[in-house]
Amino acid sequence: MFVHPQFDPVAVSLGPVSVRWYGLMYLIGFAAAWLLGRLRAARPGSGWTPPEVDDLITYTVLGVVAGGRVGYMLFYDLPALVANPLSLFMVWQGGMSFHGGFLGVAAVVWLVGRKTGKGFWGVADFTVPLVPLGILAGRIGNFINGELWGKATALPWGVVFADPRAGGVPRHPSQLYEAFLEGAALFLIVWLYSSKKRQPGAVTGVFSLFYGLFRFAVEFVRLPDPQLGYLAFGWLTMGQLLSLPVIVFGLWLLLRPAPKRASRA
Repeated sequence: MFVHPQFDPVAVSLGPVSVRWYGLMYLIGFAAAWLLGRLRAARPGSGWTPPEVDDLITYTVLGVVAGGRVGYMLFYDLPALVANPLSLFMVWQGGMSFHGGFLGVAAVVWLVGRKTGKGFWGVADFTVPLVPLGILAGRIGNFINGELWGKATALPWGVVFADPRAGGVPRHPSQLYEAFLEGAALFLIVWLYSSKKRQPGAVTGVFSLFYGLFRFAVEFVRLPDPQLGYLAFGWLTMGQLLSLPVIVFGLWLLLRPAPKRASRA
């Protein structure tokens, strides 16, 4: 059993400006995506230039933040949004959804694909290997904040979180499970898979399939959002319900008939 160290949520204070750990993790994630994008663009025959990578990451930041926030309010806290539409902009109160960010990035990919002439899959397959390290950083931020903990456990690595709502009992550090699976493991899978020429959409398919499977699995030991609880059959969470179409989407991309031409991600 471990006791959560109760990190100060503020990482750096510069006079009246405070940088919180969760925001810093987002910055680290975007920086990692930019560096990896530059690395992929440097590969012979990538078809990408450094300025195109810079533009892609800039637009992706907007897609992640806008999509993540809108998705959270729609999927997880709709009554609050209906009661006070301005709550959509109260980002300091927390609340971001990966699935909403996924849709936001999809919109960015479509726009960049049209603008550059690379097409949706050309941009998507280049982009998704850059995402998992950002997920890893975000989940580390959740752990630092002592939020999104899991169910009570007797396992030796259970963590006692300080939040009174956690009950003072050891709980699954589900944030770290997600950091490992959706972050580190997913990065290795997608990065290695994308190192060879694949049919358009295949790299995106591998990312979607394994992210959905990993998220669905971890949700079994992660407590659901208290305002929602379990939504189906007494055990399915909103995270699992949203992951199902992501899994189906990934399978469809991998099992559909191969187009005539293949592209390098």
